[in-house]
Amino acid sequence: MNRCDSIGVPGGERTGFWCRRRTMIAAVSALVLLPIGVSDAAARSHVSKHSSRHGKSPKHVASPKSHHVKVAALGPNGIDPSALRSVVNPCDPSKFKIVLDVGHTAESEGAISARNVAEFVFNLRLAKRIEEKLKGEGFAETRLLVTEGRARPSLFRRVAAANRLHADLLLSIHHDAVPDSFLENWEFEGKKSHFSDRFSGYSVFVSRNNADFRTSLLFANLVAKEMKALGLQYARQYSQPVMGRYQHPLLNEETGVYSYDKLIVLKSTQMPAVLLEAGSIINRDEELKMDSAERQDLISSGVTAAVKEFCESRSVQMAR
Repeated sequence: MNRCDSIGVPGGERTGFWCRRRTMIAAVSALVLLPIGVSDAAARSHVSKHSSRHGKSPKHVASPKSHHVKVAALGPNGIDPSALRSVVNPCDPSKFKIVLDVGHTAESEGAISARNVAEFVFNLRLAKRIEEKLKGEGFAETRLLVTEGRARPSLFRRVAAANRLHADLLLSIHHDAVPDSFLENWEFEGKKSHFSDRFSGYSVFVSRNNADFRTSLLFANLVAKEMKALGLQYARQYSQPVMGRYQHPLLNEETGVYSYDKLIVLKSTQMPAVLLEAGSIINRDEELKMDSAERQDLISSGVTAAVKEFCESRSVQMAR
């Protein structure tokens, strides 16, 4: 018989109180014993990091050998076991490897903006800004991937390079345009050019053929959520029949995540992979915004926040 059941205290609530109190004491005792086998330095590191983290923070310094401790469910007044797991496996941004793939190459520049600037120029500039932000947040293993050569061969080269790095995540940076049938003519600074003000906005793509599609989709949703939280709108045209062969299934109609299953850089990498179209450079108004330091900082901050949250959630999943 349970000792609590044998206590003859009038009033069931009082009996339950002392039972719960014993349970709480047992839980605290278990926590006191938890760090056995874990270095004191690692324990102190987690406490100091945990006390300063703000909401969606990156993963923090992990102990060299993590010890999983199974704790029985303690009921409504007990300790959440998932909280203990995050203590055991804190996130360590300094060891998290993310590849920032600069879309297109100097030889194959991608789309040409309404003001005759190559997409590759926009991609490289934004990727460098994101790299700077991530490294400033402690993601020291962030790698900028700039590929040379013509379009299709360069796709295989960038995939091979990313796979050799054994990265935890790949994010490919691009800027959007439209099918040629939507283009209109105009002149800018005396030169003939093309534009389309019909569509604007960011979009995020994943491939369902990626070896880790589920994790790719997780990160894609985080990026898109951050873009929306910053007040940006996603490009809705990709789900419309008017896009023809450029139409793609919309996986998240709230934030703008699409599938692009056959895209080599997304399907052939051996790590979770996401492609971000940061905005339309063929739209004359949006091109000016994408060219501004303010918009680049805004997008970089959103991507960095998404990486932090992804890294933290990945740490918890690994602890389970």
